[in-house]
Order: sequence, then structure tokens, then C-alpha cells
Amino acid sequence: MFWTDVREKRKSVLERFLSIFATVHREEAFTAFLMMMNVFILLTAYYIIKPVREALILGGPGAVVKSYAGAGQAVLFWMLLPLYSAFAARVNRIRLINGVTAFFSSNLIIFYVLGRLQFQFGVVFFMWVGLFNLMIVAQFWAFANDIYTQEQGRRLFAIVGAGSSLGAIVGSEIASWLFKPLGPYSMMLIAAGLLVTCMLMTNWIHRRESDGNPRRAEMAIQPIGPSGGFQLVLKHRYLLLIAFLILLSNFVNTTGEFILGKTVADHMKSPEAIGEFYAGFFFWVNLVGAALQLFAVSRIMKYLGIGPALFFLPLIALCSYSLLAFMPVLSFIRLAKIAENSTDYSVQNTARHALFLRTSREAKYKAKSAIDSFFWRAGDALSALLVFIGTKLAFSTRHFAIVNAAFVLVWLVIAIAIVRYRQQQRATEAHIPRAA
Repeated sequence: MFWTDVREKRKSVLERFLSIFATVHREEAFTAFLMMMNVFILLTAYYIIKPVREALILGGPGAVVKSYAGAGQAVLFWMLLPLYSAFAARVNRIRLINGVTAFFSSNLIIFYVLGRLQFQFGVVFFMWVGLFNLMIVAQFWAFANDIYTQEQGRRLFAIVGAGSSLGAIVGSEIASWLFKPLGPYSMMLIAAGLLVTCMLMTNWIHRRESDGNPRRAEMAIQPIGPSGGFQLVLKHRYLLLIAFLILLSNFVNTTGEFILGKTVADHMKSPEAIGEFYAGFFFWVNLVGAALQLFAVSRIMKYLGIGPALFFLPLIALCSYSLLAFMPVLSFIRLAKIAENSTDYSVQNTARHALFLRTSREAKYKAKSAIDSFFWRAGDALSALLVFIGTKLAFSTRHFAIVNAAFVLVWLVIAIAIVRYRQQQRATEAHIPRAA
């Protein structure tokens, strides 16, 4: 009896703490905390190996090869996603998650051994990190969509997403502390250990959500389904709209990064000045993004809804690039990109993941992986094509800003279409008579 009272008291303390950021019910608090810690560790692992990726490719093949490798990631996803879909069709969700996580963690051990043997694999590792980052994060959010209802997701995704924001900050700091004394290859082993920890936590959450709920337990052991990721996206209008939303948002953001980088390079000639500028820039992006995630996202999702939350980022981007077309000044570009990136990492990121709460389990695991990987990288590739064409045509910063503003308008049209589709679906569901 004493230990039962202690456990209940701890739950109430955790519930009160999490309720600062979102509405949390007692039975949800511990799972929400575990999910937040899971993605926190996951993003920490990614930001630990992110500087390793940069060091291996820039210290070897160079920046030009890096740009080509980035474009090649879209082709890599196009080739590998059918294999992922085929594996998912044969296993249930926990075996899928365990298999994919074990694959990536074992890869890090292999890279560690190859590095110690003096093999050069900068390009391969660069492309692998891009694959890891998008697929493993997409898989986590597929799992979150699977265990939460739409009503729960609107309330709790803000708390879960806070783990991403905090993990990015902590992971970057850990990497800066450990990179020099340990070197790049030992950092891979740390990341592999963190991935194994994530896998164990996912199994814990899986069992916790299945115990005492026969319906959830039965669904959890069923195979994901036979359809492929690309097949699902092309078949369902709602998923195709989400795919174009992701493509356009990443296209605009990547082009904006080019505008910022080009302006910085034009104004600052020394590497030290550029490094100092970006250090301050990333600090403010992470700080503002974490603040929005902790204190604004849950309230936006609760009072406005998932659909309306999709408009914050494109409206900010439209105002920013429209003004940049008339005032391409570095200080203003910096402020605009801080606002854009921090909103992207918080409000937009949580809302786009929550779009899958209404979809089937196949869509959550397969279509989401296709959208968050291939269509995401397709946005990068299209931005690179714009930069190539614009450079050939001698575009100025103003010209790139005008093109970006035009694509933001298309992005807004897609967001409106998604909101209308969701409204139509809710209206249809409201007219379906419930069983007695």
C-alpha cells in the first residue's frame, strides 16, 4: 500500500509538470514522458553523428561532392523504400521498429570498424546519415500516430515534440564536447548505444500500451499491410497533398538557406566571421524553436486545430520573402530565417506529423516514410535545380526571394486543400450512424 501511494504521488507530480506545456491526463503522463525521452535520445544520437558526417565528407571528397551526394539521396530513397515496404508487409509494428533500429545501430558499428581500418567512406556515410535521419524519425512519429488517437495527438504531440527540440540542443553540445577528445569513429559507437536505448524504450512503451487493452494488443501484433509506400501516396488524395506540402515546404526552406548563405558569403570573407555568424544564428533558431514547442504548439493545436496550424509557417515565409524582394539586407534576412526555421522546427513539424493521426496503419508506417524521405529530399533536389538555373541566369538575392514567395503561394493552396479535405472527412464521419 505504501509503494502504491508513492507511485501515485509520482504520477501526479509528473502530470502536473507536463501540464505546464499541454493538457495531460493521469493515465497518459508516463507514456507521454517516455515518448518525449525516446525522441530526445534519438535526436541526441543524430546530432552527435551530424558533425562526424560533415568532417568525413568535407575533410575528404569536399564540398562539391557533398552537394552531388545530397541530390543523390532522393534516388537512394526511391530505391530503398520498396524494400522497407516489403519488410513492413510481413511483420508487426514492434518487429518493424526493432529491425530498422537494429539495422542502423549495427551499421554504425560497421562504420566504426572500417574507420579504424583506414577505409575512406565519406560519401557513403553522408548518404547513410541522410537515410538514417529521415527514416528513423519518420518511423518514430509513425509509432506515435499509432498509439495515440487524434484527440490525444492534438494535446500530447507538443510534449513529444519537445524531446526533438531539446535533443537537438543537447546533442549539439555533447558533440562539441566529445568530438576533439574522442574523434569521429568513437562518436559512432556512442550514437549506436543511444539507438539501442531508443529501441528498448520503444519496446517498453509498446508493452505498456498493449497491456490491459485487448483491442490495442491485437492490432499491435498484426502485420502492417501489403501496400507499398509510393502506391499509397499515389492512390490517396490526402496523402498526395501531404507529400506536395512537404516537398514545397522543404523547397522553400532550402532555397532560403541558400539566400542566407549567399548573403553571408558576400558580406563576410573570413571563415571565423562566417562561423561566428552561424553559431549565433543556430543558437537563436534552437532557442526560439524550443520555446515555441514548449509553450505555444500545444495551445495552437488545442484551440485552432491541426489544419490551421499548417498556415503559420507559410504565412511567415510569404511575408519574409516578399519583404526580402524589396529589402535584401543581411540583418533582415537573418531575422526572417530565425523566424522561419524556429517555426518550422516547432509548429510546422508537430502539425505535419499530426496529419497522419487520421490515416490507416499502412499509411502511418509506409506512406509516411515515403513522404518524409523521398518527397523531402525531392524538395532539396528541386531547390538545387533552381539555384543552378538562377546562377546561370545571374539571379540576385532579390530574384531568388521573388521565386520563393511565388512557391509559398502554391504551398498555401496545398495547405488550404488539406484543410478542406479534413473538413469534408469530418462532415462525412458525422453523418455515419453509430452502432447501438
